[in-house]
Amino acid sequence: MAAVKGRSVKIAGRHLFYFRFSQVLLYLFLTLLVIFTAMPLVYVATTAFKPLDELFIFPPRFFTSHPVLDNFNGLLVTLDNSSVPFSRYIFNSVLVSALVVLGTLVISTMAAYGLVKHQPVGSNVIFALILAALMFSPHVTQIPNYMVVEKLGLLDTYWALILPKVAVAFNMFLMKQFMEQLPNEYIEAARIDGACELQIFAKIVVPFVKPAIATLVVFSFVNTWNDYFTPLIFTSSGQMKTLPLAIQSIAGGAGASSLATAGTMAAATFVTMIPTVLIYTLMQSKVINTMSYSGIKG
Repeated sequence: MAAVKGRSVKIAGRHLFYFRFSQVLLYLFLTLLVIFTAMPLVYVATTAFKPLDELFIFPPRFFTSHPVLDNFNGLLVTLDNSSVPFSRYIFNSVLVSALVVLGTLVISTMAAYGLVKHQPVGSNVIFALILAALMFSPHVTQIPNYMVVEKLGLLDTYWALILPKVAVAFNMFLMKQFMEQLPNEYIEAARIDGACELQIFAKIVVPFVKPAIATLVVFSFVNTWNDYFTPLIFTSSGQMKTLPLAIQSIAGGAGASSLATAGTMAAATFVTMIPTVLIYTLMQSKVINTMSYSGIKG
């Protein structure tokens, strides 16, 4: 057996671990890549705590030397000056995001299970339509979506923000591809044991597709939480504004200096970034599992 060239670290006469120089270079490159990728997030976080005299200093500073909370106070004051309280914007964003995530999980999972495991008449045509829908940008379908929502009388309601985002072609495609890895023998065995379809779906299908479910949670939540275009089109009253749309109004607001506006926008960006970072941090292992692996481990 050929020996692998490398180095071993010995402490107190014991070999603790073995490494190769190529691995060290690879880990060093990946570490630098992670740092480079995280720099925008870190810069947003540090900018949110910068005092006004450090916001436009030249050359700009990456980190702040005197962190303050003035930008967050300015954000609360700016939003509270409107006729709608700041808590209303947060409630709208949380409610819409939660219902969109729940709805797309139920619809995508059940639709994929029906297409793959029951294969109704025309299932191939349905899947072809799903693939065709992937070719269109979401902005192309905004006008048809608006016309449908208007005809249903749902404008300026929560349903207008939720229903267009529930059935997404990419979510169904991802779930279908993952559902195909579930062996039919498991389902047949459960039917022989007397399990109904709802029990099979809840106790066999859902646990198997947990990595795909985690991925859909991340994608759906991030897209809905950060979306300000849909509330801008489908709502007109301040009571229905979500947090991203309310924050976008800060940048175009009058009566504030450019320094104050920049600080407030930095704080607003930091606030909206926290939930998405937390969601991905909690789900990252399953998301990576979905992207890099499918099937059943032997």
